[in-house]
Amino acid sequence: MITITSFDGGEFDAYLALPAAGFGPGIVVLQEIFGVNQFMRDVCDWYAAHGFVAICPDLFWRQERGVDMTDKTEAEWQKAFALYQGLDEAKAVEDSAAAVDFLRGHRACSGRVGAVGFCLGGNLAWLLSARFSPDCAAGYYGVSIEKSLTEAAGLHSPLMLHIAGLDKYCPPEAQQQIHATLDGNPLVTIHDYPEQDHAFGRPGGAHYDAAAAELAHLRTLEFLVRHLAGEGFANAQKLLSDRWDEHVKYEFATRDTEDTLKTMVADAYVNHIPVMTGGVGHDELREFYSQRFIPQMPPDTSMTPVSRTIGVDRVVDEMVFEFTHTAKMDWMLPGVAPTGKHVKVPLVVIVHFRDGKAHEHIYWDQASVLAQIGLIDAHSLPYAGWY
Repeated sequence: MITITSFDGGEFDAYLALPAAGFGPGIVVLQEIFGVNQFMRDVCDWYAAHGFVAICPDLFWRQERGVDMTDKTEAEWQKAFALYQGLDEAKAVEDSAAAVDFLRGHRACSGRVGAVGFCLGGNLAWLLSARFSPDCAAGYYGVSIEKSLTEAAGLHSPLMLHIAGLDKYCPPEAQQQIHATLDGNPLVTIHDYPEQDHAFGRPGGAHYDAAAAELAHLRTLEFLVRHLAGEGFANAQKLLSDRWDEHVKYEFATRDTEDTLKTMVADAYVNHIPVMTGGVGHDELREFYSQRFIPQMPPDTSMTPVSRTIGVDRVVDEMVFEFTHTAKMDWMLPGVAPTGKHVKVPLVVIVHFRDGKAHEHIYWDQASVLAQIGLIDAHSLPYAGWY
C-alpha cells in the first residue's frame, strides 16, 4: 500500500502493483462498492503482469478507511450500499484524479496514465474522463452514467464503455441514452454484451461469465496498450520476440531441457494440437522435452520463417518445418517407425506470455505429414494438401 495526497490536503491509501520490468505506463483501477478488496487487487496484479504500473485507490476513505469486503453476505451488501449512498461523488472523482497525478509522477511510470473502473468505478472512470482527461479510460457496467451525459462535451481523451444488456442498474432506457449521446463521438467506443448482467466480469459473482469477461478484458487491454504504451509497446514487442527466440534456441540449437523450462511459467502447457502431445507444468514438460521431443528431432530438421505477429501478450509464428523421418518422433508421429521419407509442412505456433515467460500450442496439417510419409494415399482420399 502507498499513500496519496488528495487535492484538498488529505491522505488516502492505494494498492500498488509493479510490472516485472519495473517500469511502464500507469493504470488507476477504480473500485466497486466493496472497497479495495481481493478482486481489485487481482485486477491490479493482472495489469502489472501485462507491463503496467497499476494502483487501486481507497475511495471510501472519507467515510471509512481500509474497506475490504466480498459480495458473499447480506451484511456486506448492506454496508457496501450504505457506503455507496454516502459517497461524495465529486470528491471521489477528484481523488481518482489525484491518483492519476500521483502515478504520472511515480518513478516507475512512463508518464502516461489511464483508468479502468467497475460498477461504481465504471461511472467514476467516465466522470474522470469528462472532468480531468486521463490519457484514456475504460468503464465496466458503470452505474448512473446516464445522469451526467451533459458532461460529454468535456471528453478530450479516448473512452471505452462495456455495457451489460441485462443490467438492472443500467436499464434499457439508460443504455439508450448513453448510446444516443456518445455513439457519434469519435473518442468513445461502446461494447454491448446483450446476454450479460451486471458485474459479469467479477469472478465468483452471481453473474460472472468467463467468456464475456475475457473478451471485455482483452478489448480493454488492447485499448490501453494502443493509447498508453507508445514506444514502450514497441519495446515490449521486441522483448517478447527475443524471449521466444531464446526459448526456440534452447529447444533446437543447444537442446537443453532445463534451459528451455526456465523460459516457461511454472504451470506452462505445450499442446501439439493435431496429435495432442505435450504436457502441463514443469514436471510433465521436463519428461516430454527430455524424452520425447529434444532427443527425437531428426538431424536435418530445419525451420524457415514465414511471418511473426506480436501482440500484447503473445507471439504467433508461421514457418515451414522440414525434416527427414530418420528417427522416432513421438511428439509428431506417435507410434510410427522411421520411414526415411522427407517431410515439409507449414506450422503455426501460438505463444502466450505471462510475467515474461511462455506457454504454447502448435498447429500443423497432420494429413499432409501422413501423406508425405506414405501412411495415407492422397490420391484416393478427399485430401488436397501439400505432399
